Amino acid sequence: MRQLKSFLEGRWVSGDAPASTLTNAVTGEAIAETSTRGLDLGAALRYARTVGGPTLRAMSFAERGAALKAMGKVIHAHRDELIELAAENSGNTRGDAKFDVDGASGTLAYYGALGKRMGDAKWLLDGPSEPIGRAPRFVGQHLFVPRQGVAVHINAFNFPAWGMGEKLAVSLLAGVPALEKPATATAVVTARIVELWHEAGVLPEGSVSLLAGSAGDLLDHLDAQDVVAFTGSGDTGRMIKGHPRVLDLNIPVNVEADSLNAAILGPDVKKSSDTFAMFLNEVVRDLTQKAGQKCTAIRRILVPASSVEWVWEALVDRMGTHAMGDVNDRATTVSPLATAAQQRDILAGIAELEAAADASWTHPQELPDGKGFWVAPRLFRTDKGINAPFVHDHEVFGPVGTVVVYSGEASDAVAIVAKGGGGLVSSVYSDDRGFGGEVVLGLAPWHGRLQWGSKKVHDQGMGPGTVLPGFVHGGPGKAGGGEELGGERGLRFYWQRTAIQGDRALLEKVLGKVED
Repeated sequence: MRQLKSFLEGRWVSGDAPASTLTNAVTGEAIAETSTRGLDLGAALRYARTVGGPTLRAMSFAERGAALKAMGKVIHAHRDELIELAAENSGNTRGDAKFDVDGASGTLAYYGALGKRMGDAKWLLDGPSEPIGRAPRFVGQHLFVPRQGVAVHINAFNFPAWGMGEKLAVSLLAGVPALEKPATATAVVTARIVELWHEAGVLPEGSVSLLAGSAGDLLDHLDAQDVVAFTGSGDTGRMIKGHPRVLDLNIPVNVEADSLNAAILGPDVKKSSDTFAMFLNEVVRDLTQKAGQKCTAIRRILVPASSVEWVWEALVDRMGTHAMGDVNDRATTVSPLATAAQQRDILAGIAELEAAADASWTHPQELPDGKGFWVAPRLFRTDKGINAPFVHDHEVFGPVGTVVVYSGEASDAVAIVAKGGGGLVSSVYSDDRGFGGEVVLGLAPWHGRLQWGSKKVHDQGMGPGTVLPGFVHGGPGKAGGGEELGGERGLRFYWQRTAIQGDRALLEKVLGKVED
């Protein structure tokens, strides 16, 4: 059985017994063990601060970017191996595993290119200097500098490669070392990637640590210059934000949590239109890709009352073409869930939706044989709109979606989606500028990202479920209130912004000058 180790203080270490067991999501069989018991996590964080921090801060943005580019190339070079590991541990189909692995290498490449564009600087000026008082020589200049601590990245189970890649790319480019804490259940891929980076010698010294297993007392050792970025449940996010060490030192915490993402079909959209084809493709993709285990997946499908019968029929027909089975078979498009705990939670959520629904559909295929964590794709329909119980309150994190019937008025659609309490991403599909514009502007305060689908772009997008490195990822309210990625914007979480006042000439000699 595979033994996963942690990479701390520049070396691979194992914890004491008893160990946690990782399973194959298809068969339920044990495939790996890992433990962090007895590891000195305080020493691991001190090492990252005293070795990794100075190493990165001595490098320019371009040099940090070159390291990220090399890290992305290592993942791409071992792509097939990582895809096979994802199938073994997480039960991913080949397509789902590629989505995760390529997302990681692509994000690292994007931030590598951004670092090259940012050039030889090691910090960043924030806007031009501004005069103080009447004398033009005495000015104030805002400056971004890297924090001198560690970025603790606590990642979710569903994207063991991409989840690490999107946080790590931003942190390292900002000049802050990171300790990666993947979800234990799916840590095989994450651990192998860090192992490959170490073997290839592409990591700046002390820049990346890995904790493969329980977090233990990790948060007890945080310091004032550290930050925490977390992806997972809202309950865990609140626990991290309320940790005594976090509260005592006012440690910044970025949380990406639950999200009841929505897709809104406009009343102008016809069955034979390209806009409806876009809507259908993207909704079904989100319900089936990664078995619906995406934080950006569409959970609520808003359809006008005048269109609901033919839309429901189209969704059922398309969902029925997706098959469960051998994840190594290219015909399989729906994988099992990642863990037994996820399976239990989702089945409980399905029971709640079933009780609240006015209609439902279950994939007719029998579940594959074996002890894996399978759940059949499901569709529900409610005619209760904003008053539908459970639908607007709880995210069922699997291949499950609910059609919510609405009046066809933009204001009604906005109110229903907003009932979800804040989300990562929602989408509207309409060629009506008035309807689409009202929905987009009405939903903007409730989301970190929105997509407007229409006939002119029906074949150009990757869908709202794909997180793009150049655009912010996060959302208000229930979605956690956090924000990451977004190109240079994402670096600001890892920086301190300071206003420096002094002689213009001296400041420009030390800090540089904003180019016109």
